[in-house]
Amino acid sequence: MKQLWIIALSLLNSCMTLNNSRTVLPTGHTLHHNGVFSKDGQWIVFDGRNDDTKIGETSIIGIVNVKTGEEKIIYKTANQTVYGPGVGAVSFSPVDDKVIFIHGLADANAEKPYAMSRRTGVGIDINNPYRSFFYDARDIRSPYTPGSLRGGTHSHCWSGDGQLISFTYNNELVDADLRAVGVMLPCRQGVKVDAAKGNNDGIMFSSIVTNVVRNPRPGSDEINKAFDECWVGKNGYRLNSGAHIPHAIAFQGNVLNKEGKQITEVFIVDIDSKKILADSAAVGKAGEGPRVPEGIHQRRITFSKKGLSTTRHWLRSSPDGKFIYALAKDQNEYNQLTQIEANTGEMRLLTNNNFSIDYSFNLNKEGNKIAYVAQNSVYLFDLLKGVSTKLTSNEKGKIVGAPSFSPVIIYWFSISILLTETGTIFYRFERLVCLNKTSLGHSITKQTG
Repeated sequence: MKQLWIIALSLLNSCMTLNNSRTVLPTGHTLHHNGVFSKDGQWIVFDGRNDDTKIGETSIIGIVNVKTGEEKIIYKTANQTVYGPGVGAVSFSPVDDKVIFIHGLADANAEKPYAMSRRTGVGIDINNPYRSFFYDARDIRSPYTPGSLRGGTHSHCWSGDGQLISFTYNNELVDADLRAVGVMLPCRQGVKVDAAKGNNDGIMFSSIVTNVVRNPRPGSDEINKAFDECWVGKNGYRLNSGAHIPHAIAFQGNVLNKEGKQITEVFIVDIDSKKILADSAAVGKAGEGPRVPEGIHQRRITFSKKGLSTTRHWLRSSPDGKFIYALAKDQNEYNQLTQIEANTGEMRLLTNNNFSIDYSFNLNKEGNKIAYVAQNSVYLFDLLKGVSTKLTSNEKGKIVGAPSFSPVIIYWFSISILLTETGTIFYRFERLVCLNKTSLGHSITKQTG
């Protein structure tokens, strides 16, 4: 019996004929790079963007049923303008019906619009739409509350067990352009901050876990940016000593090589929740950003000549945490999938395509398949066989973004399509019958003009 999967991805299209559509929302349907499907595979979550750069102008978060095409708005911003607040980049928890998404600050205006340092992580339980809550606390009034931040969290990603959330971070008050990686931890009482403009409570305890400096020393392991991370393993990984690390984050870090050229390498930071919660001083003081808690240390695992590809993508991990996956350029400057051993940093190119992979990619839950986009087609790479299979071809528009696997076995394929005539993104759904024969299924949303 052939195994089946579901994949979701985004596609830009100029024209398309759709059948079997059910319900319609007159908005865009943009997918995040992770956590697209609900834990049971029944729902896909999206934001209302028609342009990846327009989170600040986007007002809705919605879900669409993969079987019926039913669409629901589960959140809408109040007083939305072109300056904010804005919402987007939404993903499901792997263990319950909650989602997390970027939310700009409520006081966004022309003078202080939505920005990378003026956003936070907001949640919704899809069974209780519109009843939002804050995941991370924001406190911009010194002395700062331990467990709070004072900037913008972004690209949130749950750990495999659904207990922790990683994010990228930009501080609003100090060095706003220096990007770091942080983590949110469960916190029984939540984090309560003083009621003040720009502040909000949060249900989780937040901390920065990467050291970033403005001017790294050439040839050192210092970085000027930490970004586009992943959790290592579904339940962590094991060191060569055999010790089990239950939670760790692999991230990309920009270093300067000995010649002073910036390249991107892979780093890992082990997450010790007890040490993070114990260091209340890590929140920092007025005039400085939050610092990494005592006992938390990042380590560089790759020492490559060229670094990773500069094409934006997020790292991915094998379920057992043994390997990290990334994009790196070959001798012809084509983006190829690369496998990195988590303990040794050994890198190995997996694909040998005569073309470049265009965007980020995703693994299935078993960790034996990778879906990626190249040459305006979707490919499925078999990690056991070392072979890529082309799943789609001759698309009329431009496919963009990362294909996402469903957590269930039945395999559907959802595509967000941007009609240039109307500027509306919607989904097309396809059913993949098997790996070597593809039949088209049905569309679950349609363009409304």
